[in-house]
Amino acid sequence: MAAATAVSADEKLEKLRAEAAKLDQIRRNEKAGFISLVSRYLSGEAEQIEWSKIQTPTDEVVVPYDTLASPPEDLEETKKLLDKLVVLKLNGGLGTTMGCTGPKSVIEVRNGFTFLDLIVIQIESLNKKYGCSVPLLLMNSFNTHDDTQKIVEKYSNSNIEIHTFNQSQYPRIVTEDFLPLPSKGKTGKDGWYPPGHGDVFPSLSNSGKLDILLAQGKEYVFVANSDNLGAIVDIKILNHLINNQNEYCMEVTPKTLADVKGGTLISYEGRVQLLEIAQVPDEHVNEFKSIEKFKIFNTNNLWVNLKAIKRLVEAEALKMEIIPNPKEVDGVKVLQLETAAGAAIRFFDKAIGINVPRSRFLPVKATSDLLLVQSDLYTLVDGFVIRNPARTNPANPSIELGPEFKKVSNFLARFKSIPSIVELDSLKVSGDVWFGSGITLKGKVTIAAKSGVKLEIPDGVVLENKVRALSR
Repeated sequence: MAAATAVSADEKLEKLRAEAAKLDQIRRNEKAGFISLVSRYLSGEAEQIEWSKIQTPTDEVVVPYDTLASPPEDLEETKKLLDKLVVLKLNGGLGTTMGCTGPKSVIEVRNGFTFLDLIVIQIESLNKKYGCSVPLLLMNSFNTHDDTQKIVEKYSNSNIEIHTFNQSQYPRIVTEDFLPLPSKGKTGKDGWYPPGHGDVFPSLSNSGKLDILLAQGKEYVFVANSDNLGAIVDIKILNHLINNQNEYCMEVTPKTLADVKGGTLISYEGRVQLLEIAQVPDEHVNEFKSIEKFKIFNTNNLWVNLKAIKRLVEAEALKMEIIPNPKEVDGVKVLQLETAAGAAIRFFDKAIGINVPRSRFLPVKATSDLLLVQSDLYTLVDGFVIRNPARTNPANPSIELGPEFKKVSNFLARFKSIPSIVELDSLKVSGDVWFGSGITLKGKVTIAAKSGVKLEIPDGVVLENKVRALSR
């Protein structure tokens, strides 16, 4: 029986290879990468984690941030460090979950500035302060490429070298017969997918950008999601990695109950490894989610040595765990295979985690996050989002907004001004609720409008530990 299955897997692969060869929308190296990924998937080479072998990493492996040495005080020495650095933002995502059409990075975050504006301002101020030249790379997907190219033009007078390149474009696979969706006439965008941010390493190499950066004397790339406002250049981390010759560093931060599904770092058979919830056997899922045993999670802020990327990509050694992502396109069941950049940690030498303050993880995934960063909890200085010291609780308030607030346009329309939330613990809003200006929220606040009723919160009101359900 096993032999028959093996043959059918080989047959599937051969048919897929033949069809993929005919697709003229993608380059040869993309086809090769796609076939290699599918081949690994069909061979079932997923390594099972043996739960009993998992060990909690020591402080040598996951270094506490406050034990890092201070960076050099000398400006010239700092300039030398920064001149070895490149900043790369993962910019392949669309703002569709928040009701926007273009790249997510062009959503306005604060004071009229978009994510991308803030990233550019941050690097401009670094380059100006230290006289260095830190370039910015944007990894786009075929979904965000055209829009990003136009947007980047507005920064042409800035003191930053901005590079863009695309991550791979792979054909979606029809589940029923395991053939590429584009070869069945779906040649538009729906026929394709970007294969996850694990693709950053081969794409950096395939685009030619990796060789350009190495030729400029660059040594490290700081990779982060474009929607994480806390992911700013940290000279202390850069200094540590250069001094200790760590090829890879993942920033992790203490887990709260909101992060129980986030990947964590473990020590496994003598190496540091990322453990994702998808790899956890069913009987251990609750243990994985507990914040007692697995205390940290991956922020997806990664620092990686460029020469090491070149070495491993050329050796085809970056065989990260495959994440199968089933979807449906116009009623057709399809499969897309993806990888994650954090999973590459186990292939690099002297790889470490650094347990960073929570302030380095401030993603904006939904309008509830937008409410936090637009409020008086934060101020904006040189493009950096700085937390208000008047907030004594180290955790941010938990915010749940109903579906009426899901789209950015609706969210903005429903607030005359963003309420003061420095003393807020939690906010839950449901129904057709509209906020006036100058409102203050404190403690635990729940606001619910009854079905079919418009509820307007008047200007200047203070709501403290209130449950407000109105049917006026």
